[in-house]
Amino acid sequence: MKEYEIYSNLKVPVNSKIIIRLDGRSFHTLANDLNLIKPYDENFYKVISEVCMDLFKEFSPLFIYTFSDEISLLLDKVPFDGRIEKLNSVFPSFASSSFVIHYNAEFKKPPAFDSRVIPIADEDIVKYFKWRQDESWRNCVNSHGIFHLKNKYSNAEANDKINGMKLNEIHELLFQDGINLNDIETYKKRGIAIYRKQKKITGFNKKENINQTSYRSYLYTDWNVEKFSEKFFKEIDVIK
Repeated sequence: MKEYEIYSNLKVPVNSKIIIRLDGRSFHTLANDLNLIKPYDENFYKVISEVCMDLFKEFSPLFIYTFSDEISLLLDKVPFDGRIEKLNSVFPSFASSSFVIHYNAEFKKPPAFDSRVIPIADEDIVKYFKWRQDESWRNCVNSHGIFHLKNKYSNAEANDKINGMKLNEIHELLFQDGINLNDIETYKKRGIAIYRKQKKITGFNKKENINQTSYRSYLYTDWNVEKFSEKFFKEIDVIK
């Protein structure tokens, strides 16, 4: 019966970098079930950041970026011999399990993530993450906009009013009502990044009777990530 497993040998290109993007399945329903605070629930984002940490420790990617219920992992060492079936099953199932462990709630329905594999060329890495960060900003503006309108109108009226509005129009609408999105927490606008940083360590070498400096890497969750640029990714050694 092995011959029926016609997709099991599909693999990513040899020696390539890939992005695995995970998305929460039906998380709008999940948000209602868990009574998440709108437009942004701080505990939810704390849990998502912990899921990202677990993913980093398990699979050693170069970089992870998350906003809303989306997680993008950049890998240069692809596990499971690059088998797409494995990548698209193990990563989302691991993330789902981690989410349940960290959230510690009684779920009406099991939370789940889906997954897609994206081969990426070195020159497109910055472009990809800038694209997702732009989407984080759109999500931020729209989330605050619809939340604000639903406090003034019925759900149907609020949806009608925001439908077709441009981001700058929503931004201006909020500003006129005293809400300046420039003042909210950075992670709500730009998402959260997880990557390795270098820590400077000074110790005393008894044998040589001198102070010595070394550097040790550690995982860092960046809640105040800057706008993505080539300079940023070079500084954290994700690209050369």
